[in-house]
Amino acid sequence: MELKEKMLASFMAFEEKIDTHSELHELRSNAIKNFENKGFPTKKEEAWKYTSLNSILKNDFSVFPKKENTIEFKDVKKYFLHEIDTYKVVFIDGIFSSFLSSTTHEGLDVCLMSSALTKPKYKMIVDTYFNQIANKEDSLTSLNTAFSLEGAYVNIPKSKVVEKPIEIIYFSTGNEAALMTQPRNLIIVGENAHVQIVERHQSLNSNPVLTNSVTEVFAQKRAIVDYYKVQNDVQTANLVDNTYIAQKQESRVSVHTFSFGGNITRNNLNFYHQGERIDSTLKGITIIGDKQHVDHYTLVHHATPNCESHQNYKTILHDSSTGVFNGKIFVEKEAQKTDAFQQNNNILIGDKATINAKPQLEIFADDVKCSHGCTIGQLDESAMFYMQQRGIPKKEAKALLMYAFTSEVTNSIKIPELKAKIARLIANKLGVNMGFDL
Repeated sequence: MELKEKMLASFMAFEEKIDTHSELHELRSNAIKNFENKGFPTKKEEAWKYTSLNSILKNDFSVFPKKENTIEFKDVKKYFLHEIDTYKVVFIDGIFSSFLSSTTHEGLDVCLMSSALTKPKYKMIVDTYFNQIANKEDSLTSLNTAFSLEGAYVNIPKSKVVEKPIEIIYFSTGNEAALMTQPRNLIIVGENAHVQIVERHQSLNSNPVLTNSVTEVFAQKRAIVDYYKVQNDVQTANLVDNTYIAQKQESRVSVHTFSFGGNITRNNLNFYHQGERIDSTLKGITIIGDKQHVDHYTLVHHATPNCESHQNYKTILHDSSTGVFNGKIFVEKEAQKTDAFQQNNNILIGDKATINAKPQLEIFADDVKCSHGCTIGQLDESAMFYMQQRGIPKKEAKALLMYAFTSEVTNSIKIPELKAKIARLIANKLGVNMGFDL
């Protein structure tokens, strides 16, 4: 049975576990119909021109874990920001782990999507926010919506400054021969509130995993959201990450994406402006090798005047790896005084690495400042020679140049402990042993 047919059959089994009389069921039913019509995306679609899922879809993925699995904290401690205290929402094979989690009732609501979707006290919030900005025409987003049940629900009240970062971590144990999970996150940040969130998907052995994740983020007036995605999975793990962000007046949202591992990774990052004087920041670092593939697809939709967006993605490709950057800036006629910047720099190490870069600007306003730049090249031989002449071995000189190449992104990380962790991850990826277990 092909995976598409298995997903459609699994939805009927899924319906037996949920309330089919709720309004949410109609939404799920419409979503699975859209997936049935469109199926998994192929390279025939312009947005997926450079990324094929065919090799992944051959696996016989389990949709529902056969049993609830447990993990000892000592075995996964290195994946957390254990140097500081954080709120933790942890899932094992798609199932919430109360043992590894550490949530709070200190004036903010950090709980489970399963609670938000089923408990009456959350109905008004779910009706207002759930699936409101997610792309209802996207087949993989629709598939996630159809099976939406578990994930992180975060609601930060007005004027609340969250003192500790929130970690959202999804572990895959590998106890299934192959597993597909579909986490759904809903994050609402109230007026004048401030929150820092770190998200990670991590497999614990080499069995194939496909994660189809959807996150909706709503930043209200003057809210500040710093979101960090750490992608350093094993090479049999596959991730499609769909993130949709709606910003109200004077809000500031930044998303940093660090892609260091996995087999095929596709990041769809979409920003929608719904007020004036908004600031959006999208930054990323990709360092991969072997035959790994990372695809960044970004959209910033400027629909209102006097807003800014800043994109800066750095990519280092080794061996036969492939990178994709497709960044789109869309400026509506009403969005005068827009200031939008996009930069994509790529270094290819070796002759077999490939980068596909496609910056896009669609501008319908006449009083804007929009720019984009893209560079593709190899390391500066003169800089290498200069460093070697001063006694730095070639390997270390090469790593230092690449490390400096990424610093423009890492310097903007606002959590010191995370900044140090990312720095060590980058050093390890570049072949410099700093003596840390990451």
